[in-house]
Amino acid sequence: MSDTNESLEKMTQAQLDAMVDLHVRFLSGRLGGRRATLKNVDLSGLSFAGKDMRQTDFTGCKMTRMDLSKANFGEAKLYACDLSDSNLARCNFARSDLRGARIQSANLEEANFDKADLRVGGFSKNGMYDTGESVSFRGANLSGARLVGTLANSADFADAIMTGINMAGADVRNADFKGADLSGAQMAGVKLKGAQMKATILTGINMAEISEMDVDISEAITDANIGTSVKDLEQPLAKMIETHRIWVSSAGKDGKQLDLSGYDMRPLESLKGEKMTAIKAVKARFFGMNLYKIEMQSANLNESDFRRCDMENADMRGSSFRGARFNHATVRNANFEPLMFGGGDTTKRFSPCDFEKASLSYVDMSGCKLRMANFKGADLTNANLKGADLREADFTGAIMENTLLDDAQIEGAILPAAVKGSAFRMKSAD
Repeated sequence: MSDTNESLEKMTQAQLDAMVDLHVRFLSGRLGGRRATLKNVDLSGLSFAGKDMRQTDFTGCKMTRMDLSKANFGEAKLYACDLSDSNLARCNFARSDLRGARIQSANLEEANFDKADLRVGGFSKNGMYDTGESVSFRGANLSGARLVGTLANSADFADAIMTGINMAGADVRNADFKGADLSGAQMAGVKLKGAQMKATILTGINMAEISEMDVDISEAITDANIGTSVKDLEQPLAKMIETHRIWVSSAGKDGKQLDLSGYDMRPLESLKGEKMTAIKAVKARFFGMNLYKIEMQSANLNESDFRRCDMENADMRGSSFRGARFNHATVRNANFEPLMFGGGDTTKRFSPCDFEKASLSYVDMSGCKLRMANFKGADLTNANLKGADLREADFTGAIMENTLLDDAQIEGAILPAAVKGSAFRMKSAD
């Protein structure tokens, strides 16, 4: 979808309510009713919550940040609409036309897309129809939604939350599921040929339903390749943590460093408030865990999976997260400050946190302390860094599309030119 809606006519809530009333009369066959038909109108920020909008036509409308929860859009025409950042929870889109729509970062919990048309479509730069744009659910929450029999080939579901979704019989050939969470999805009869599933979470799924399809799942996370369970450690984790603390306090002379590399930590569900300073956990799976206020200072956590974790107020000073994944994690007010080693001025050195090439799309790192952190080549698409301390941080080569930097401290930070030129508020240095 091209950016043709910047100068669209804006509608007020009062005008919208009047139109909805007429449409309800139309649906019930009452005198004076009129079907709601809008094209290329800006409805952003308004509400259709709970309304019966069946058979409406909103072709090309801007419908961002709207409250559409529990609305009924059955058989509606929403061709090339932008529904990004809207609340679409429990919405009914059965048999609707959503070709070329953009529905990024929206809440679609328990929405119904049964037999909806989600194929490519959209507008060209001159406002005419073309077939160049795929429907985008990138980063959206589709947990518990229904896409039974949906036509969604080439759709973009990258980084979407799709837990418990019902996709039975859906046509999602050539769709992009990179980084999506499909845990517990129902996929009987789904057409997946050519789909991209790099780093897709496919746990709790009957893999026999998709194993014979022409799709590469070699890098997907399944029940079969999740790694060794933490329950299979040689000793109970509590015992190993105690031995590790002895190793830390004795500067390595006694005890043994805790090495959780490659382990699936999820069976524990929570490590809330645990003290695990200086552990090694390369390629460990933490996704979905409660890590609230955990202490993992000076730890090697490269390539580990923290997706959808609660890491609020965690102490991660001086740790390395190279190539790690934090998509959709809540990391508010966590401490990623550098650690200082050595006593005198000549031996003193700083060890900043390292996020080089990490995946941080849709992460909430608002209020975090990230001074001097290395974000070279990291993906911060749609990341929330509001109010974060980013002084002297290095974002060379980082992807920062729609990254929120309001009130962030950026003195001395190395930022991409596109970000430097954008408008956002900066908090003054202390």
